[in-house]
Amino acid sequence: MAAAGVSHVAVNVHYLAQQIEDHVLDRSDLAISISNERAELLDSGGGVKQAVAGFPDAPCFILNADSFWCDGERQNLAAMAGMWDDAAMDMLILLARHEDAVGFDGKGDFHRDADGRLTRRGDADHTDFVYAGAILANPSLFTAEPAKVFSLNKLFDAAIAEGRLFGCVLDGLWLHVGTPDAIAEAEAAMDEFDRLPAKS
Repeated sequence: MAAAGVSHVAVNVHYLAQQIEDHVLDRSDLAISISNERAELLDSGGGVKQAVAGFPDAPCFILNADSFWCDGERQNLAAMAGMWDDAAMDMLILLARHEDAVGFDGKGDFHRDADGRLTRRGDADHTDFVYAGAILANPSLFTAEPAKVFSLNKLFDAAIAEGRLFGCVLDGLWLHVGTPDAIAEAEAAMDEFDRLPAKS
């Protein structure tokens, strides 16, 4: 995020909260605020709503803690920022192709049309794209939601209904690390990715 020009980051904490606070507050290159969920988990959407309270009314990145990626030829957050269109989009999410995903064995999440607009996989056996755990969205989407505890899926579905959910395809390698067992696979994949020759 620092490399993408982000200046202020809000970090949600619950499990091992003090350990995470001690780690992130040692950063000097980013202004960091803590969004405390020790007392009550707010789900994926409610957690963002609390974290972005007081943010300026301008698009911000939302990143999952259990997935990350190795950039290819382009910096993916910068690519998302370059693709953002206020007039057309409510949310822009980062998508990984199955062949660029490590630690994921599902059927995929979204269909993407030629303009980048997304719809759900629905009853299809397979889609080409997996939600890669990064979103660009206006904080007002969250602050306008009356519920305190809610899932991001509620806002995804609302944006799809209006034709305003879009996807930016990841350039690089996406790694889903949701369990301790996934760490070794992710580290091996990163080592192999780093050894690949640079693309011309």
